[in-house]
Amino acid sequence: MSKNENVKIVAFVGLAGSGKSAAVEYLTEKGYPKVYFGGIIYEAMKEAGLTPGDWDQDKKFREEIREKEGKDFVVKRAVKQTRDLIAAGQKHVVLDGLYSWSEYKILKHEFPGEMTVIAIVTPKHLRYSRMEHRPERPMTKQEIDERDWAEIENLEKGGPIAIADYFIHNDKDVAHLQHELSTILQSTGFFEG
Repeated sequence: MSKNENVKIVAFVGLAGSGKSAAVEYLTEKGYPKVYFGGIIYEAMKEAGLTPGDWDQDKKFREEIREKEGKDFVVKRAVKQTRDLIAAGQKHVVLDGLYSWSEYKILKHEFPGEMTVIAIVTPKHLRYSRMEHRPERPMTKQEIDERDWAEIENLEKGGPIAIADYFIHNDKDVAHLQHELSTILQSTGFFEG
C-alpha cells in the first residue's frame, strides 16, 4: 500500500497493566475505530472450539498458533481489518495491542509513513497493583512476571517497545495519560484536539 498522507494509524504497545486499554478507550470514545489484536486471537480460539479467559490456555494457544501459522498470523488479519476500515472511509485507525517485532516490521512495511507507535511504560509495582485489582482476569505478581517473560521471550514484545516513536510514562492518573496522549497525537496530526 502506498503512503496516503490523509491516513493516520496509531499502534499501542506495552506490557500487561501499562495502560494500553485506557489509551485505546480514550480514542474509541472519541469515535476512532480500532483493530484489536487480542480480539483476533480470541476469534481464532473460538474457531478452534476454545473459550478465552484462562491465562495458561490463552498463552499456549497464542504461541502454538504463531508457530503453526507463522509469527505474522495476527498481523495479517490486522492489516486486512485496517485496510477494510480505510477502504470504508476511515482515515484514522487505532491498533490495540501490537505484540511482536515481526508484527511491527510488517505494519511499518504495509503502512509506510502512516503509522505511529506509542509505547506505554509503567513501573512494575503499579502494573502489579493494576493487574491484581482489575475486575476482569485479575493476575497475581507471579502470573504477571510469567506473562512478561513469555511476551518478551516468545512473542518478541521488547523490540516494538524499544523502537517506539513515542513513550508515555504512565505513572499517574488517567487524566495525565490522556493529556500525554493528546499532546502526542496533536503533534502527529492524528487529531486536532
